[in-house]
Amino acid sequence: MGAREPILSLRDLQVEFNTDDGVVRAVDRVSYDIYPGETLGVVGESGSGKSVTVMSILGLIPQPPGRIVGGEALFRGVDLLKVSKPELRRIRGKDVAMIFQDPMTSLNPVFRVGEQIGEALRVHDPELDDDGTRTKSIDLLKLVGVPNAEARHDSYPHEYSGGMRQRAMIAMAIANQPSLLIADEPTTALDVTVQAQILEVLKTAQKETHAATILITHDLGLIAEIADRVVVMYAGHVVETGDVETIFHTPRHPYTLGLMNSLPRVEADERWLKPIPGQPPSMINVPPGCPFHPRCELRQGRDICRQETPLLESIESSDHLARCHFKDELRGTASKFAEDQEVAS
Repeated sequence: MGAREPILSLRDLQVEFNTDDGVVRAVDRVSYDIYPGETLGVVGESGSGKSVTVMSILGLIPQPPGRIVGGEALFRGVDLLKVSKPELRRIRGKDVAMIFQDPMTSLNPVFRVGEQIGEALRVHDPELDDDGTRTKSIDLLKLVGVPNAEARHDSYPHEYSGGMRQRAMIAMAIANQPSLLIADEPTTALDVTVQAQILEVLKTAQKETHAATILITHDLGLIAEIADRVVVMYAGHVVETGDVETIFHTPRHPYTLGLMNSLPRVEADERWLKPIPGQPPSMINVPPGCPFHPRCELRQGRDICRQETPLLESIESSDHLARCHFKDELRGTASKFAEDQEVAS
């Protein structure tokens, strides 16, 4: 990314949860950067540690049973893991804002939507009067495309559709012009048409605030559409990272390749669909060595995959890294996604 400094830099972040069955190592030495103005897509199966990573640095995981074991989360040079709770609350919602997966549970059902947006404004600008708060709240609803915003300002969450509730959550998130916007599965509960609309709203929000954006999702199509760079996570580890063009067209980790090749295609029959074999590992008993080796077709019985944990290492460029002992064997291997793009062009 040249000489630019990252707005957020995670270094060896480790997060654990104590359970009756044992210790869950949800995030295991995760490191990645995000730079001003860019969109970073974080992908992986459920339980890979995508959401826990960002929620932990914002103080949003319950402690106990969760605990941050080690690492740093440097936001503009300040370690979020070491600041006081009042300071973290000041940063959260002002400098860093989060859009959650389910807007119905994120919005308070007994308060009007406009009041909740207004509260987000007043918390960080106590001098804002009632008229100014209402005007700004309505303007935010208009910005994210809520129709008839003045009337909808006084509606309750249950009077909004799912897509409109998500628009309201985006309005609340960008109310204070954050420098970093985190969207956690923002389109999961929405139908395809509404997903496309929310995607455009996210683009508008980023353009309005000039914020860096972390987009957490399992929707690879969404990543391809909006992200600049991609972080692929598996079993609490970062297994590959690079720019979106590189990751989608020339992946160098077998898990990333498996994700690309398991994407359904409209023009292909169901016999073509190729899922990744097996299941993600238990985070209480992660396999030794490479955590992906029990499901990996590239392993071919080689002991090193079972015995030694691979390092996250650079490939051709310093921005493309993969965690695989045999990543060079994937050199020149294109994903089905890349083949589809070539056909389409």
